[in-house]
Amino acid sequence: MAFEITPKAERFIRMMLMSDGGPQSGFRLAVSPGGCSGLSSDVSVVDAPQPGDAVFEQNGVRLFLPAESRILLEGVTIDFTDTPAQTGLVFHDPKATGTCASHVN
Repeated sequence: MAFEITPKAERFIRMMLMSDGGPQSGFRLAVSPGGCSGLSSDVSVVDAPQPGDAVFEQNGVRLFLPAESRILLEGVTIDFTDTPAQTGLVFHDPKATGTCASHVN
């Protein structure tokens, strides 16, 4: 899989798994087109992957990724932010061309 998880995002995922999951649980990351970075996500801690999910393990963190997510995450860096404006996972996609900034003519 050709995506990167920053240490901050890994800590967030690990904390979610420790608080909401059991020993075999994983972090299901369903990514879809949309959002400021070009991607939006639906995340959950689940006991087992759903049919069609691929299981990826990085540094002891189990990720369950649906097929569409695996395609959309190609080349993406998954980070975590905690600011007054936004808290959660953020996706840095070098392929994304749009932003949320609006332009006034």
